[in-house]
Amino acid sequence: MGLFATLMAQAQNRYAFHRGLMGTQFNVIFYASDSLIAQRANTAVSARMDSLNQIMSDYLDGSEINRLSATAGSGKWVVVSADLFDVLQKAQTIARLSNGRFDPTVGSLSLLWRRAVRRKEFPSAKERRQARRAVGYRLMELDSTTRSVRLRKAGMRLDVGGIGQGFAVDEALRVLNRFGIASALIDIGGDILVGDAPPGSSGWRVRIDTGQSADADTSTILIRNAAITTSGDTYRFLEYHGLRYSHIMNPRSGLGMRHFVQATVLAPDGYRADALTKVFSVAGSRQSRHLISRFPGIKLLILENKRGRLRKWQSSPFSS
Repeated sequence: MGLFATLMAQAQNRYAFHRGLMGTQFNVIFYASDSLIAQRANTAVSARMDSLNQIMSDYLDGSEINRLSATAGSGKWVVVSADLFDVLQKAQTIARLSNGRFDPTVGSLSLLWRRAVRRKEFPSAKERRQARRAVGYRLMELDSTTRSVRLRKAGMRLDVGGIGQGFAVDEALRVLNRFGIASALIDIGGDILVGDAPPGSSGWRVRIDTGQSADADTSTILIRNAAITTSGDTYRFLEYHGLRYSHIMNPRSGLGMRHFVQATVLAPDGYRADALTKVFSVAGSRQSRHLISRFPGIKLLILENKRGRLRKWQSSPFSS
């Protein structure tokens, strides 16, 4: 490192900001030259996150995605914002490549399963059948020329919760970049995206679980300009008639996963890391070995416990 680069690195100060967002914790850590730039950058990031939440959250009655869902079955093409179209286009691509293991039209089933987990009441077969009729990523049509969307079936409800946080961290880093900030770590509820390494370091230190038990093995890796996400059912699940169902739902069955599976994905960007943890969790360790070839640039660590037997598979060493 030359003298000028060394002096520039030394001039960078570390700043950290924290707030609640999207029902979880939002953390931003970055290096900037002074506190004024840091405050302005954080304010801009926070405003961008609030804007995306109003667009993508299916928990908010007046959100753009809920207004779009309300037009389902009407036959109308609806012009949407660039942000909503972008996330829906990304979600549909992953749905197609994963053969529906991830599906942004799963909203009717999501509502059913959320209620079940919250109330500890299992949804009836009739409720599941009715909700499933309105699910299918092929029923969502996108027109990039007019930036419009048509939901072909009545009762369809969109849910981009499985990709939205990853999409948001990507956007947060873009905002920071506009302020000349390149070295940053952004974390929304475990969806982590990092930019350039911190000054004087070769990467950001991120710890990942490599086991299932309470005293599970962990590994610390160094990453830069990459995203990493882990999904699992450690804390959110439903027990019914002696069976444990994860909050991670299989769009094909409309039910939570019935066995332990935890997927950690290292990807070039947040939206892929976020969505693909769900894809590989649903696919399981055996199918994921073949499925991963459809997603270039992705690295996967998957743990799966079926009938008391723990399987572990890693596509390649985690380093970016």
